[in-house]
Amino acid sequence: MYQELQDHYRSQLKIRTRKYSAISLFRVVVAVLFLVNAYLAIEAYQTFHFYIGILLVAVFIAVMRFHKAIELKRKLDQNLMQINTAEAAYINEQKLPFENGSEYIDFKHEYAYDLDVFGPDSLFQHLNRTATFIGKKRLANQLLACQNQEQISLNQQAIQELAKDLTWRQDFEAIAKLSTDSEKLYTKLKNWSTAPSAPIGTFMHVLSYVTPLLFIAAITTYFLTEKYVFLSVSSFIFVFNLGLLGNFFKRIMIENANSEHIDKTLLHYSSLLSKIEKSTFSSPYLIQLQDQLLANNEKTSVKIKKLSELFARLDSIGNLVTTPIFNGVFLFHIHTLKALIDWKKKNGSQLMSAIEVMGEVEMLNSLANFTYNNPEYAFPKLNNDYAIAFTDLSHPLLNKKNRIGNDVNFSKENFIILTGSNMSGKSTFLRSLGINMVLAGTGAPVCASEANIHPLKVLVSMRLSDSLSDSTSYFFAEIKRLKQIMDSLENERSFVLLDEILRGTNSDDKRNGTIEVIKKMIQKNAVGAIATHDTEVCLTTNAFPNQLVNKSFEVAIVDNELFFDYKLRDGICQNKSATFIMKKWGVI
Repeated sequence: MYQELQDHYRSQLKIRTRKYSAISLFRVVVAVLFLVNAYLAIEAYQTFHFYIGILLVAVFIAVMRFHKAIELKRKLDQNLMQINTAEAAYINEQKLPFENGSEYIDFKHEYAYDLDVFGPDSLFQHLNRTATFIGKKRLANQLLACQNQEQISLNQQAIQELAKDLTWRQDFEAIAKLSTDSEKLYTKLKNWSTAPSAPIGTFMHVLSYVTPLLFIAAITTYFLTEKYVFLSVSSFIFVFNLGLLGNFFKRIMIENANSEHIDKTLLHYSSLLSKIEKSTFSSPYLIQLQDQLLANNEKTSVKIKKLSELFARLDSIGNLVTTPIFNGVFLFHIHTLKALIDWKKKNGSQLMSAIEVMGEVEMLNSLANFTYNNPEYAFPKLNNDYAIAFTDLSHPLLNKKNRIGNDVNFSKENFIILTGSNMSGKSTFLRSLGINMVLAGTGAPVCASEANIHPLKVLVSMRLSDSLSDSTSYFFAEIKRLKQIMDSLENERSFVLLDEILRGTNSDDKRNGTIEVIKKMIQKNAVGAIATHDTEVCLTTNAFPNQLVNKSFEVAIVDNELFFDYKLRDGICQNKSATFIMKKWGVI
């Protein structure tokens, strides 16, 4: 499908490019004809040249608008071709050409670093199809915290609806890619929308209309009477108006958010919001988001388009040719400033909420794309019984051809003690559990054929390291993480994953500490799993048969080679691989 769409948009782009070039040439022809006509008008001074000139100006303006429309469609075709090129490469596992969200990596987060949520070849990179700053931020935030059951259910319905409409999703993404926004621009917009702006004052409001009218009256009277005094009066008013502009110059720059191209970004935002407003949705959450943009029967996209126009007009103050003329005659930028202040007073509170809606839809669009690319994944059923069960569970970032699924059920017991030799699949299984619980918490499908879960906060201790920058040893870092997990369990029941804890101490201390941690997990009603190489830890299940269960991954020696089937089994691991490998490689 993606390859076909890629070819379609490449062909369409070629057609539009030819049309774009032809219109560009026609624009040049019209401009040349206008100049020739102007020369002939000066030479012959005949009336019909004046009318031809007006006609050519009208044609030039119409051609410019058509040219601009074709240019926009051309850019959209280019974006759509790039989108499908990237998706085709992704599906064929050739490359991962999407932003990886490395700026969101947080080593202290409860699971993000341990589960590779951000960074190269991360969950975020596989999911991310956002193009705006707020869309990217909303996706990152969605992956950093489990939503409540009601929101998860709403998200699931919205994602399933969007997943079915490939054309809508790609059109939305293509429009989003037109934007050149950033965190800096977003912050400036936010600060602008919330900063109070004093009105220009009644006297100035009246004066902004009186002096332009006086100028027009004086200059008209001069042309009618040819009396020099009226030309002098109009000149004085012209200079006076420029002086008024100078007094407002600083305020104009502040209201312009001190940012270039903000008008273009807002125009792209308006296009995205307009697409949401015009769509017909069936899922409750998308309808809810749409209704936020259509409050009081007014389209937010129209308001933001108007704001874009005001910023564009205000930004033109840097034009040294038109600014003196427009302001000396009409006080153009003062009127624009007043209109901008009025817009903020009336609509400022809606601006950021509308941008948030746009980001939310862009986030849902990414998760819908993930759903479309993985039709074999299942949307989890939700329960209130703290039951968590997966059928054919696997890791979504592994190669589809090689990954092996496992069934796991936490409904009868709260905690699994997992054993197995090195490379048998313990850590991968724990990460599979964690990453799929994170996906389930967003409303996305999980890498399993079936799933039934009670959404829980995920707490993980799997990947820690020494930190020279803050003088933290591996052992101390691990203790801090375990303390963080225990403190969190005081507030709410959670899904906990621990991989070979207390590695920085001796074997007896490690064993006793691990057993005590497991007992504490049981006391706090935690659900989850702990991986260990110490089979004596597994004996803890004898004392807590209703809360603990032993599971394992085995290794077999076939034709003097290690064989891993990566299948989860009941009971304690029986086979070892370390001694065999060291003997085979001549270490011992």
